[in-house]
Amino acid sequence: MKKLLFAVLRYSGLPAFYRQFIQKRKVSVLVFHDIDLETAELTFEYLSQHYNFIPLNDLIQAIETNEENILPKKAMVITFDDGHVRNYQLLPVFKKYQVPVTIFLCSGIIDTFRNYWFLHERDTKIQKHLKTISNKERLDFLSLSGYSNEKEYKHQNALSASQISDMTPYVNFQSHTVFHPILTQCDDEESNWEITKAKFALEKKLERPINAIAYPNGNYTKREILFSKNAGYQCGLTVKAGFNSIKSDPFELKRLDLNDSNDINEIIVKSSGIHSLFNFSN
Repeated sequence: MKKLLFAVLRYSGLPAFYRQFIQKRKVSVLVFHDIDLETAELTFEYLSQHYNFIPLNDLIQAIETNEENILPKKAMVITFDDGHVRNYQLLPVFKKYQVPVTIFLCSGIIDTFRNYWFLHERDTKIQKHLKTISNKERLDFLSLSGYSNEKEYKHQNALSASQISDMTPYVNFQSHTVFHPILTQCDDEESNWEITKAKFALEKKLERPINAIAYPNGNYTKREILFSKNAGYQCGLTVKAGFNSIKSDPFELKRLDLNDSNDINEIIVKSSGIHSLFNFSN
């Protein structure tokens, strides 16, 4: 049923209308997580034909200087959250379509055999519940099935140091906290540590400045914004649907989530932003 809805929306002409009259004067930021090579080829072939890719830093600069003229029409920023190991396979696609990608890394998971907690617990109903309880309660619950933040597993789940090094000339690596907790369910000390520690750990490991953070699961409050500013970040990215401009709050940048879909109709509709007008879930 969902596929039919996306097909209807695509051929209604609304995506083209939004591109020409809404997105033309805005900056669209897309978020991906762990798409495969085939999906990446399909997605970026389409996006490269309809949008102008820009680096995240160009958007930051435009907001800080209040200079709209440095942004092209139909500007689009491409981001990936988490730093999944399969992101490495996408490097040829990034090169082919000249995509200035930003990947947000969990500093305590990359270059290890540790796992993301949400990949350990794959039941979506349980995941949803775990996002609503305190950070300590979440970790205590996960420990019952053998998970801990520091546990090493048999398989590599996140990008390694060598993979990151290979990608660095083409990819902007930034922060996604240390272990990907739900920041709003952390106490003050935990939230501040996750935000601040990740920045300095990544700067040490990557030997480059870290100026952006993507809030895990998109959850944040004024507290997280304050901690991010105090740590020295220049911006924070949410998962609130919508577009950005030079008037946007740099610590509440909006993103469009394509849900890692391999359906071209869904890709076209969601990249245009019109799906947020309709009340149906990912």
